[in-house]
Amino acid sequence: MIDEGYTKFTVSWSERSPLGHPAVAELERWRRPLFEAGLVGHYANLNIGYGNLSVRDKGGRFVISGTQTGHLPRTDRRHYALVTRANIDENSVTCVGATQASSESLTHAAIYELDLSINAVVHVHSSMLWERLKHSAPTTRADVAYGTPEMASEFKRLYRETSLPDTGVAVMGGHESGLVSLGSSLQEAARRILSLHAGCSPREVMR
Repeated sequence: MIDEGYTKFTVSWSERSPLGHPAVAELERWRRPLFEAGLVGHYANLNIGYGNLSVRDKGGRFVISGTQTGHLPRTDRRHYALVTRANIDENSVTCVGATQASSESLTHAAIYELDLSINAVVHVHSSMLWERLKHSAPTTRADVAYGTPEMASEFKRLYRETSLPDTGVAVMGGHESGLVSLGSSLQEAARRILSLHAGCSPREVMR
């Protein structure tokens, strides 16, 4: 079952003018090929969006695509939020912007806590990649749902016990079709997943 688009943590959102952050242009640049590949998008039958991406800011903050923006072919400053605080133990997120932060924000926050060298996170959906990589790539437990403190713990386990620090790609075993890639830059994180999707090497993905 597809489990996507529903926020499972407490959100404190300060609705403000569109986000004037320099990361927005970079996020849109890399979101575009992900959308065109169908890795970010919208389930029409369920009327929910899927896929999100973020970039680390200073002081533990990060800029992330807004909730339910997956259907948009193009995004701009109106469609991103700045997460100013995330507390995994309290299961809470604080954000500002013209839209509320993605329902995956807590998972992004947990990944940023793993290593200061991680500066970008990309979450996508692909049934083909999910089936192909499940259990051969680092995979979270099937009984762990996205956007929960348990998922945060799972990524800590994967980062400690598997090849995730080297490969930068993980399968969400309990989140049908869901995969996550991470990198020192958004370019690296996005290219990792685009390369797997295209069946080519990272250097061949030049978008």
